[in-house]
Amino acid sequence: MKAQQLTLCGMVAAAYVILTLITSAFGLAYGPIQFRISEALCMLPFYFPMTTWGLFIGCLVSNLLSPYGAIDMIVGSIATLLACLWTTRLRRKVVAPLPMAIVNGVLVGAMIALSESSDPAVFLPAFLWNACTVAAGELVVGYVLGLPLLHFLPRSAFFRPRIMQNRP
Repeated sequence: MKAQQLTLCGMVAAAYVILTLITSAFGLAYGPIQFRISEALCMLPFYFPMTTWGLFIGCLVSNLLSPYGAIDMIVGSIATLLACLWTTRLRRKVVAPLPMAIVNGVLVGAMIALSESSDPAVFLPAFLWNACTVAAGELVVGYVLGLPLLHFLPRSAFFRPRIMQNRP
């Protein structure tokens, strides 16, 4: 990885952490109903695949504060990594928010449901509820903040040549 790419990853990781802390101040960064504004940055791998690693690290650091503890550091960060890797493979901007919603809905939804109860009779309804609410929050952030970000970047004189370098 080039120094410029490494710097970009570090900046994205820092931005993710800062935006998550801001969202956390309003009680919306963790839990079954979450609207992490930092998740809008998870659209960046559409144009800049190497930012996947910065987002993974940013999520890992952000989840140090999670009320779910170490399990959220692992599950939440892996969910972000998988979703960002999936996003790099997409060809249409309009579907870019879907990987975050699907992967986080399933993995984070299951993590929250398991933290609520180990009783199998309670898990399924808790999982369905949490998966839907987490996915809904991801969709709102992805479509309200993430897609405009993807729309703006190619129009910027600074980002346009860099995007052309990174997208096939």
